[in-house]
Amino acid sequence: MERFTISLSEALAHEFDALIRKKGYQNRSEAVRDILRDLLSSERLERDEAPYCVAALSYVYNHHARDLAERLTSLQHEHHHLVLSSMHIHLDHDDCLETLMLRGATREVTAFSNILMAEPQVRHGRLNLVPVDLHDHHEQKGHHEHAHHHLHSSPKI
Repeated sequence: MERFTISLSEALAHEFDALIRKKGYQNRSEAVRDILRDLLSSERLERDEAPYCVAALSYVYNHHARDLAERLTSLQHEHHHLVLSSMHIHLDHDDCLETLMLRGATREVTAFSNILMAEPQVRHGRLNLVPVDLHDHHEQKGHHEHAHHHLHSSPKI
């Protein structure tokens, strides 16, 4: 662990302390670490230095809109290599909230999300990307069992 000291005006320090109490941090160091991680992740994404990600895409849509539910499902099937899971919530008689958990190439995840959110009658779309390193993981089983293959997604920093 590397330590460093920063200087803040009294007003900024009080505001920061109020914010970290509101967010539930135990101390300033935990808050600064999270702020730095978030800033570094954003910078990687902006500079296109985060080739892979995991993501949550959430959006609201009117399920009565003509063929919309079918179009959204079709888009998810066309991008099945990115979609890990979906959760569907009925908000009221007309509106549904869906959240998709995604994993893959950041450019593909972003492009898919933009296509889906651009569908007419899709509202309140939001994509949260987390840069990761993807690792293939192979497990050898016993003599009569099959080998197991899956991906590990390690968050950066």
